Amino acid sequence: MLYNVLLIIQILVALGIIGLVLIQHGKGADAGAAFGGGASGTVFGSKGSGNFLTKLTTGLAIVFFSNSLMLAWLVAHPDGAIGESIIPTTVTAPAADGATAPVDIPAGSAAPATDETAPTDIPK
Repeated sequence: MLYNVLLIIQILVALGIIGLVLIQHGKGADAGAAFGGGASGTVFGSKGSGNFLTKLTTGLAIVFFSNSLMLAWLVAHPDGAIGESIIPTTVTAPAADGATAPVDIPAGSAAPATDETAPTDIPK
């Protein structure tokens, strides 16, 4: 549920950033206002829309990157567990024929028994 909400927010914010970047004018656009362009003092005031749109784009970029981190964390931890290693722990243990074989031990479980604490009914 949370993943779907964050994904929808991510798409909307990405579209908002695209729209804001396309609306903003470049650095050379102010030169046109000096030669009689009357559009410089419009809805956003005499300084134009640059300051407002720049701050809005910055805010959306911050939301976009923080939302990306949250989505990445949710994908990496689907069950919400914190602190488990993503790298499986492999140790070698003696097999029944005397050779050593790798054994997977889940993270957080007890260490394998040593020779001193090993049960005596296992053939060596």
